[in-house]
Amino acid sequence: MYQVTFSFDEFLAEYWQKKPTIIKGGFKDFIDPISPDELAGLAMEEEIDSRYIAKHGKEWDVKHGPLSFDNVPEDNWSFIVQAVNHWHEGAAQLVTPFRQLPNWLLDDLMISYSTPGGGVGPHIDQYDVFIIQGSGKRHWRVGPKKDDYEEEFGHPALRQIKGFDPIIDDILMPGDILYIPPGFPHDGYAIETSMSFSVGFRSPKKQELLSSFADFVIANDIGDVHYHNPDLPARKACGAIMADEFNAMETMMRSLLDHPEMMKQWLGEHLSNSRHDLDIVAAEPPWQAAEIYQLLDSGEAIKRLGGLRAFYYPEQANVLFINGESYELPEECAIAASYLCDEEAITRSQLGKLIDNPAFIALLTQLVNQGYWYPNED
Repeated sequence: MYQVTFSFDEFLAEYWQKKPTIIKGGFKDFIDPISPDELAGLAMEEEIDSRYIAKHGKEWDVKHGPLSFDNVPEDNWSFIVQAVNHWHEGAAQLVTPFRQLPNWLLDDLMISYSTPGGGVGPHIDQYDVFIIQGSGKRHWRVGPKKDDYEEEFGHPALRQIKGFDPIIDDILMPGDILYIPPGFPHDGYAIETSMSFSVGFRSPKKQELLSSFADFVIANDIGDVHYHNPDLPARKACGAIMADEFNAMETMMRSLLDHPEMMKQWLGEHLSNSRHDLDIVAAEPPWQAAEIYQLLDSGEAIKRLGGLRAFYYPEQANVLFINGESYELPEECAIAASYLCDEEAITRSQLGKLIDNPAFIALLTQLVNQGYWYPNED
């Protein structure tokens, strides 16, 4: 099990979304959780997002997966695989130490393999990222946050900038962690063949929230009411939108937000949607509730699918939001939210009397049959 060597409380107070930093030896005795061959195998899969990036002099070459690795050059290339925590159980364990941060902010674990000189060029991201150096060494430079960096178009698939004066300029060794907040330019290249593991945290944008909420309103047939004004006066300026008419329609729109329970449902479902595919395999044949009970009662663990997003509101913990849908339990089962959403596996010893609640066992059976949780084969 991976453990960080630093205090998250101190880190959040000093660095989170404030300034970049390198945490030397952030992981002690770090060992890559996945081999280059395993990573390459994932990059060859159709449903997994991957990229190949190479530099030839001043020219860049980018290919999107599924990848093949025929006729690759000796140096100056990388390949990157997104959401590896969804597809590789060992790699997913690297996310566990970061569970002290809100899981609804977690995006994915991205892994890159680079030959000497391999990188993606100087660029700026709009999310928080912890870049963990695995095997090999990598040179990183990070610049100050500014609004006037000039874009460079080395390749249509790469959003690069022309350069920056670094405030961090260092070589990462295995187990070192580079933290970069949104908006800080950075550039890294491999000094020797290396693996990098990036745990990314992505907050939603205003546009994204508004679009999602509009979709929810339409899908649930909410607010299907026309503007009415029975006291409409006659006017000479027929082309004018009068102030009271503007105010009335603005009030109509704002009234859609004045439903706290509806807003909670929308946001819970929205945040529990994953931006990346999941390795979902529905149970076949389906499990019966009695079988799930017996499995837990015998001491077996049931694990949550890697990358599955599951959340709850502490003040209404009997309602769960899992992979874009709502699930409601009786109020006496509210403790189940902590086991299902905070923990990566559940066991008989955790559940106590909850294991004897038919509603809880029925929901767990449904989730296992959907492929969201699965019996631990170990």
